[in-house]
Amino acid sequence: MTETVRSHVAALAADELPAYVYDLTALRAHAAAVRAALPERVELYYAAKANPEAPLLAALRDAVDGYEVSSGGELAHVRAVVPDALLAFGGPGKTPAEIAAAVEAGVHRWHVESEQELHRLAAVLADRPDAVVDVLLRVNLAVTTDALDAVPLAMGGRPTPFGLDPEQTEECVRLLTGDGPTGRQLRLRGVHAHLASGLAAEEQLSVAAQIVTWSAALAERHGFPLAEVNIGGGMAVDYEDPVARFDWTAFGEGLAELLDARPGLTLRIEPGRALTAHCGWYATEVLDVKQSHGEDFAVVRGGTHHLRTPATRGHSQPFDVLPVDAWPHPWPRPAVTTGRATLAGQLCTPKDVLARAAEGAAGLRAADRVLFAMAGAYAWNISHHEFLMHPRPGFHYLGG
Repeated sequence: MTETVRSHVAALAADELPAYVYDLTALRAHAAAVRAALPERVELYYAAKANPEAPLLAALRDAVDGYEVSSGGELAHVRAVVPDALLAFGGPGKTPAEIAAAVEAGVHRWHVESEQELHRLAAVLADRPDAVVDVLLRVNLAVTTDALDAVPLAMGGRPTPFGLDPEQTEECVRLLTGDGPTGRQLRLRGVHAHLASGLAAEEQLSVAAQIVTWSAALAERHGFPLAEVNIGGGMAVDYEDPVARFDWTAFGEGLAELLDARPGLTLRIEPGRALTAHCGWYATEVLDVKQSHGEDFAVVRGGTHHLRTPATRGHSQPFDVLPVDAWPHPWPRPAVTTGRATLAGQLCTPKDVLARAAEGAAGLRAADRVLFAMAGAYAWNISHHEFLMHPRPGFHYLGG
C-alpha cells in the first residue's frame, strides 16, 4: 500500500466507506514496465473484463496496443472511453446484434469461437460487399505439459464452451481460405488460444511455444501465411503472497527467443488481472467484533457484494489494518482477543467472508479501518451488488 492510498483512506469520513481506491500513478508505472519487458513483435492488449472502470482504461492507453472486449456492452463502453484504440472482440456467445455492432464499430481483430460464428459474421458482411475483417480462430488445444493441471481456471485441453476443437478448426480454415463469400470477406490472420488463467512465466512460455508450433503446422497444411498468434492472458496473480509478481522480464526474454525462430510472426497477449489487480484497494471499517464458539469475527462495512473475488476463488483477500485510536462511545470497545479473526461482511449468508482466520487481524478493534489489497481486478465489476440493497461503495482515483 502506498502512502498516498493510506493517507487518502485515513482522511475519509466513516460514512464514505466502503470505498474503492485506485492508484493510477502506480498503474501507469506498472503497465509501462510490462510494455518495456516485451519484445518489439509482441502486442499488448488489456482484457477489459478484468476492470472496465473508465479512469483505468484511460490510464493504460499509453502502454497498451489495444483492448480486448467480450460483449457489445464492453465494446460500446471501451470505444467511448478510448475512441482511438484498437479493439479485439472475443467471447463464446456473440449475438447477431453484437456482431453487427462490432462490424459497424470497425473491430480490429475477431476471435471466432465456432463455425456458426463465421457464418453469422459473413452474413452481416454480405450487406457490406467492400468490407473485409481480420479473423483469428480461437482453438481449444490440448498441451503436452501438466502446466494446466493446477491452475484455478483452465479453458483448454478439456471440454469447455470456449473455442474450436483442433479438428473443427480444419474446416473453418477451409472456409476462410476458399473462394466462397466467407473466404472473400473474412481474412484469416492466425490463431487465438487462451488456455488457462493463473500461469507463472515459465508455464506461460511452455504453453505459448506449443500454441505457436501447432499454429505454424496448421498454416503449413492449409497454405496460408501465419501472421499472428494470440496466446491469451492468464498471467498468475498470487493472493496468498501479495508481494509476489509475475516475472515479466523472464516472460519477455522467452517470447523473444520464440520469435527469433519465426521472423514474420507477431504475438499478442491479453493480460487483465495481472495489469490492474495491484493498483486497487477496497477500504472499509470494522463495525463490530464478536466471538462465536471460541473464534473471533470482525464484521466490516460492505462485504462480498462489493468484493466477490475471495468468495469465487476461495481465498482470503490480503489486507492491511489502519488503526483508528478514537473511540467516542461510553461502552467497551470490541476487539479481537484470540490472535486471529475472520473478516466478514454485512450479508445474511455465511459465505460473506473476505478473509478467514487471519492472523493479520490480531488486535483489530471496532472502528479500525481495513484496506483489502489486490482489489483492482475482478472485484466490483463481478460482484452481486443488489443483494440486501446495501449502499454502493465510493470510487476514488488517485493520480488521475
